[in-house]
Order: sequence, then C-alpha cells, then structure tokens
Amino acid sequence: MSKVVERFIEYIAYDTRSDEDSNTIPTTPGQMVFARALAKELSDMGMEDVSLDENGYIMATLPSNVEKDVPVIGFIAHLDTSPEVSGANVNPRFVENYNGEDIILNEEKHIILSPKEFPELKNYVGKTLITTDGNTLLGADDKAGIAEIMTAMEILLQNPHIKHGRIRVAFTTDEEIGKVGEYFDVENFGANLAYTLDGEGIGQLIYENFNAASAKINIYGKAVFTGEAKGRMLNSMGVAREIINHFPNDETPEHTDGYEGFYHLASFSGKVEETRLHYFIRDFDDRGFENRKSFVEDTVSSINKKYGEGTAVLEMTEQYRNMKAKIEAVKYVVDIASEAMKEVNIFPNVEPLRGGTEGARLSHMGLPTPDLSAGGHNFHSKYEFISTYAMEKSVEVILKIVELFAEM
Repeated sequence: MSKVVERFIEYIAYDTRSDEDSNTIPTTPGQMVFARALAKELSDMGMEDVSLDENGYIMATLPSNVEKDVPVIGFIAHLDTSPEVSGANVNPRFVENYNGEDIILNEEKHIILSPKEFPELKNYVGKTLITTDGNTLLGADDKAGIAEIMTAMEILLQNPHIKHGRIRVAFTTDEEIGKVGEYFDVENFGANLAYTLDGEGIGQLIYENFNAASAKINIYGKAVFTGEAKGRMLNSMGVAREIINHFPNDETPEHTDGYEGFYHLASFSGKVEETRLHYFIRDFDDRGFENRKSFVEDTVSSINKKYGEGTAVLEMTEQYRNMKAKIEAVKYVVDIASEAMKEVNIFPNVEPLRGGTEGARLSHMGLPTPDLSAGGHNFHSKYEFISTYAMEKSVEVILKIVELFAEM
C-alpha cells in the first residue's frame, strides 16, 4: 500500500462519529482520541507550532523554504464522521482491479454496491477500491482528506528541493453536525487562503454550496384513555403528520438536483404526548433560503393557531452560508487549484456542492476556502467507497498547488 492508503486505513479505525445531542465539545470522546494521535504524528514528522486546543482543533506549520514572499496557504479537513451511520468497527474491504460489476458488500444483508445504482463506479474499472462491509460507513469523509494532507506534508518535509511558501494545516471537529469551523481561530491560523479536502470523486472543485439551516419542531399533545378520548385527546403524532403533509412532496433530496433546494425530514420520533421532527433546509439562493425558513415558521404558526399556542415549538438554527460571493472576489484561488489538477492530468470538475463544507463558514469568516476532492463517494452511507488512485492523485494536487503558489 502507498503511504496515503496506509494512513487512511489506520485513521478509519478511530470511531469519531459526532453527536448533535451532546453538550460536550467535541461532541464525542473518540474525536479527541483521534486528535491527540494526529497531533503527535504531526510533531513526530517534523511539523512546527503543533497545537491541540480544548475543542479538538489541531493546527501546525510547515515553514517556507523560499526567500520571496508568497501567500500563506492552509489545508483543512475534519476529524468527525456522520452520525447518520455507525463509524465504529469499520471493516474495510479491498477490491483490486475492479471489473465494473456489482460488489457484494454484505451477502447476509443483501447489501450490494452496484454500478446500476452508482454509475460513478464505472470510472474506476481497473483501479483498486476500498469499500465497507455493509455494516458501517467507511470514513473517507473526511479521513481521506486528513490522510492526503498528512502525506503531502510528509513528502514536503522529506523533499526540501520542492519549493513552497509557509503552509498551515488544520484539522477540526464536529463538522458533520453543522458546527463547521465554529471554534476556528482564523486570525491565529494566519493563512491568506485555504483549501478543504472534503469533496467527492476525482477532480471535484467547489466554490459554491447550499445555504443551510436546521429546524427542530417539538409537538406537544395530550394523552387520554383511548376509550374516553373523543374531544379530549390530542395525538402529537397526528399533528406531526399534518405538518409533514404541509411540506411540498417534490422538494426533497430524492426529487431535486443541480441548483434546486429542498426540505429534508432527517428524523421523526414520538408518542401521543410528544413528537419531534428534525428538518434540514437547503437552498443555493439567498432569497430562496429565507423563503424556505419563513415557510417553516408559518407552518408552525398555523398549527399553533389551530390547536393552541405552544402546541408546536420551533428551534431554527442557521448552519452555514453559500461561499460563492466570498470566493469570486479572489477567484485566483480557484484558478490555481484548477491549473494544479490539469498539470497532474486530472480534469477539474467545477460544480455546486449540494451540501456543506467547512470552507463555506471559513470563507464568511474572512478566510477564502474552496473545497477540493478527497476522492470518496457515497458519503454518510454503507455504500461509501474510495479508490486508492483518487487518494494518491489528491496528494499530487496538494503538492502541485504548493509549487504553483511558490512560483508566483
């Protein structure tokens, strides 16, 4: 195995799933365990100014080896994995010289990774794939990004003839639950620009993404003996059904693509007396985003008018904003990444991200941060996979970006 693949396999053994219901920072202990290991590895390889704060955020420096002033570049990835699917006891499977056919991930559960459902598999015929065993996610989001950054820094340390300016590295926690860069000290990081390694596939280059909000709706009912319930009982699950039915059926993730926004019912739990709904609100356009938030607020308001104030309680939290306007002001950041990809024989795939990235929040905090591919596919899923080729190419892209900035 190449060094980047070795690192990746080592990193996915850490259970770093984040937890939206936790009150700790980071939200799960596994993230801090992994953070300590990474901080030690950075120090051992020779990186300078290695720091690990109480939030699990790691920063480190590779000093410049050129005499002229060039922009300080940052490379960033996140430690946590999605809470949607277990990230514990990950058992990676290697599929060498992939033949383009179905891959049986778990025969007992009949979980199959098929190019009929995931046509991007066809792009990796003849390559080595790393898949799950059908029981967990893989963790390429974003441990592949971490492995790629770490490997690139090690190569630069071991090959001082490769010219580069000052480089800053950061690894963060709890990105998957919307806390993207929440405790990131941009001033202390000290970079002029940065790149996150958090995208899918080979060559993905992103500088626009969803505006995102979380909407939690608690519905309160009244439980009464069912034999005497007429005119007395209020079943909170029935009220929840009314709310769900009020949302447009065709504006969901499974019915939208491209620049289309959506409402996503992420979770539903309840009994007669209390039901909880959790929606994700997504839209690329600022006005459309505000309209979607207003729609949710109006829906809750109409329920309270019908059943009484306090029947439905809404907690709306903005998670991140579209980075496009912030990046377009310094478009050379994207242009250099695009050129770097071309020089290592990768076609730049510039497209909007139907999701979020740490770079979105950081860009709005004053650090322009487009997103580069980490190489994986089907994130947050038991169908997640990555090719060893994609990881190795991502390392090449990082190194080429560094070289191009040093030539400025």
